[in-house]
Amino acid sequence: MKDRSQGFDLARLIEERGAERYELHTRHLNHQLPRMLHTLGFDKVYERAEGAYFWDADGNDYLDMLAGFGVMGLGRHHPVVRRALHDVLDASLADLTRFDCQPLPGLLAEKLLAHSPHLDRVFFGNSGTEAVETALKFARYATGKPRILYCDHAFHGLTAGSLSVNGERGFRDGFAPLLPDTAIALGDLDALRRELKRGDVAGLVVEPIQGKGVHASPPGFLREAQDLLHRHKAVLVVDEVQTGLGRTGDFYAYQHEEGVEPDLLCVAKALSGGYVPVGATIGKDWIFKRVYSSMDRVLVHSASFGSNAQAMAAGLAVLAVMEDEETVANARRTGDLLRERLAALVGRYELLHEVRGRGLMIGIEFGRPSSLRLRSRWAMLQAARKGLFAQMVVVPLLQKHRILTQVSGDHLEVIKLIPPLVIGEPEVDRFVTAFTAVMDDAHSGGGLVWDFGRTLVKQAVANR
Repeated sequence: MKDRSQGFDLARLIEERGAERYELHTRHLNHQLPRMLHTLGFDKVYERAEGAYFWDADGNDYLDMLAGFGVMGLGRHHPVVRRALHDVLDASLADLTRFDCQPLPGLLAEKLLAHSPHLDRVFFGNSGTEAVETALKFARYATGKPRILYCDHAFHGLTAGSLSVNGERGFRDGFAPLLPDTAIALGDLDALRRELKRGDVAGLVVEPIQGKGVHASPPGFLREAQDLLHRHKAVLVVDEVQTGLGRTGDFYAYQHEEGVEPDLLCVAKALSGGYVPVGATIGKDWIFKRVYSSMDRVLVHSASFGSNAQAMAAGLAVLAVMEDEETVANARRTGDLLRERLAALVGRYELLHEVRGRGLMIGIEFGRPSSLRLRSRWAMLQAARKGLFAQMVVVPLLQKHRILTQVSGDHLEVIKLIPPLVIGEPEVDRFVTAFTAVMDDAHSGGGLVWDFGRTLVKQAVANR
């Protein structure tokens, strides 16, 4: 049979049309994204990527301290993951027949459960938000209760269910009505007790370290919350979509606290290897057996592309690389070094207030300076829009030092560092040197930082 697709040449298409990337996006996708990138000077054209670096057409390298919002745990184009995907495509497996049981999902589940010995079963979806959606459904069905508790400033996804437990109003506005839910402050056990006494709580979903602002749950909170929930026949759902798979220097972030054993656990992002989207909801046997209680309910929760061979192969390759290359230990060691070197700068710069986090998940928080000269400039920024100073630091890090970072959330004066877990001392040196130069510039009262600040203030005022 003639291959009718033989005329399609992807490399040629990219070569011929690649220069139109921003125009195409403006016309056909989210038109505000190119506008925002242009305003920030982030409208770069990256030609290739490997490990923790990008390169532009001129051969300039850029250090990636963002990792695709945490997806690129092993960096870009890891050869082992890449080879596994080639191998699974070449195998021509009878994938997604839906009326058989392929080996790769079971093998990946087995590997994940080896890192979660108190959990028993896995459901594979396609993203972090799907993993959370699954956990919410399973918690409600297994307990027979409707309400989910979550924490202020949490981020658990943007589909309707996960949006219901998203603690940022800016994401929720205009999308109501959502699921019945209640927010409590991270660490507030008294609030948790009050809500549980109402008798309608299915569970609490919590990030061990919140991505928005990089705030860790207080010591002992997860363990005490778990005990309270179980007393009231509710479940603990731990969202490790960003913190899991070594990000915080342990395989899961909840493992930093002794005695914590979530009933449901959500992972995604880094499990993909940066190639094929994959999410997993890992849970206790009794929960899965209640949801899938009979053959009539065998498809009561499923995903069309869940457990596909490419995603499973990528996940298996990622876990093998993490073991072989001791990725978790590297994240802990390199994260400690980076955090210590940044924390040493706090006493040196009055605009720098705190450095916090675990492993290679680090928050750098800025705050009101003490000197009158800088205080007036800070007040001007805060009056225009909170979070502008952090953005003013992110921009010269990219423009002048070719380092990609992000502000940790809307209206937050926090930069979040979540680099690929494969970085080492050379990348720490490069970032700290660049960050020190930007701080020197900001405290001198001139230069690129404050020049760009005026642009941001005008933009913020114009958007009101």
